[in-house]
Amino acid sequence: MTSFNRSTSRRLKKLPQIPSVWEGDRRPLSNMHSPQPDEDKGECILWVDGSQGIVRGMDVVAPDTGPEAIVRTLMRAMENPHSPAKPSRPQRIVVRDREIQFYLRGVLQDLDIAIDYVPELPLIDELFRGFAELIDSQVPDLPPQYAQTLHEKAYAIWEASPWNFLEEQQIISIEINKWDIGTLYASIMGMLGMEYGILLYRSEESLKRFRAEVLRDNESTEGLEEAFLKQDCLFLTFERLEEDDSEVSEDLADLPLSEINPTFGNIHPLEGLRSVLYDEEALVVYVALESLFRFVRDHRRQLNSSEFPALNRRYRINLPENEETKLVSVNVATMPELAAELEEMAGDDNEEEHGESMFRSLRDDLIPEDSFLSLGVVSWEMLDYLRKGVTYQTAGNIKATGDGLPVILIQTSRPKAKTVIESIEAAGGLKAICFNPGADPLGGESYDLGLLQTNNGELFLFGEFEDEDPTHVEARKKWNQRCKNTQGYCGLIIAKGLTGASRGNPQLRDMMALFEARSLSPHDLGIGTLQLMPQLQIE
Repeated sequence: MTSFNRSTSRRLKKLPQIPSVWEGDRRPLSNMHSPQPDEDKGECILWVDGSQGIVRGMDVVAPDTGPEAIVRTLMRAMENPHSPAKPSRPQRIVVRDREIQFYLRGVLQDLDIAIDYVPELPLIDELFRGFAELIDSQVPDLPPQYAQTLHEKAYAIWEASPWNFLEEQQIISIEINKWDIGTLYASIMGMLGMEYGILLYRSEESLKRFRAEVLRDNESTEGLEEAFLKQDCLFLTFERLEEDDSEVSEDLADLPLSEINPTFGNIHPLEGLRSVLYDEEALVVYVALESLFRFVRDHRRQLNSSEFPALNRRYRINLPENEETKLVSVNVATMPELAAELEEMAGDDNEEEHGESMFRSLRDDLIPEDSFLSLGVVSWEMLDYLRKGVTYQTAGNIKATGDGLPVILIQTSRPKAKTVIESIEAAGGLKAICFNPGADPLGGESYDLGLLQTNNGELFLFGEFEDEDPTHVEARKKWNQRCKNTQGYCGLIIAKGLTGASRGNPQLRDMMALFEARSLSPHDLGIGTLQLMPQLQIE
């Protein structure tokens, strides 16, 4: 049996011994009727001064923790007790477990403390009854009878990923007409890769008011917080199951399903934020998510287009078995006019006027600086999969000759990838990819500059390569030969996952866009050698 060091025994004996009886016990938390699964429960160790009626020490330990734990808690109860108790040792200790009694007698034999057995511990019994009542009075985040069903539906929404093709202002109405709810207005969050979820506004007015206040107070933290709390909606949001302490903020979309945690709740101007759903609210959210999931599944192709189409569909939703009403009829529809109104509020129609010149400027603000870049090839078989599964721009009828389509692959984070894709689309799409000579007049070095030309005539720099780099020289030879095989056709792939496990080696699931284009020679581009200055200039 482990015993105290002599120095520890001497230190404890210096504590004043008070004429009191302490109760001690170790009990499973399952005795408190906890709603958690058994494997998540621990055991509670309590030391109570029965004479003064105060708790001196308490710990929660794993069930397989050895008997030493009860002694460690007792030492803290003596030397560092909970307030208002003062350091001391008792004259007598009572326990209701024979094994604990014999163990403590052996460990504490030098401290002049009597260790006795009693069948009941009135004070500790009362404390545990109070703990059980406190736990039983707590409202769970979700009604227990609907919790599993709601989580399953949330994960189905996550895997459907409607934010990949629906923006926040592209509102979908869900007409329920039950539980005092008429129509909910669903706003899909996640297109920007920052926050993922579904906001279910109880009124169109609340939705418009919130967006107007956000646009007005976008520079004020206090104003944004106030606008947030004035919303009138139910919500489903997704977050990481365990927060990562690393400095790199990983996009949730790059994580496995096992690390995604759905959260439900309610926001109301008079209630504020509440991460709890009551029975009727849980049913409303279930019906809304089930009908939204079916609508996205049935109309995915139409929704995944440049225009927000007018669509309408009625569904009959089965309710959980314990409900008297078995079916609810729900009408789901897109709201293109409302989406256009919200876009106008945000000033999305303020596009820059473009000149007629095919070459206006050379810019370096399209591709993020920390991106992974490679020159490679995509097999014709994989190309067919890409064309069906990602944002896609065709360049015409490409003949499948050679080992595949030569591509420039740019991998960055999901939010930045979305920004790149949207910028290219806003510029009319990708027209050409070119490698053009560049020179540093100060250092006397020469470069091979990778350029993207969009259909509005702008040129974007995507890479600077040293002419003497043997790896790049070899990659350029393969690029030129492959472009020759395809009669000048090539492509640009934008991929996510820069901070994930596929960094530097993006898989098919990481690829978000394919822009087919033409390969231009420096002669075809006709801009001459570019000088590397603080700003790139044409000679």
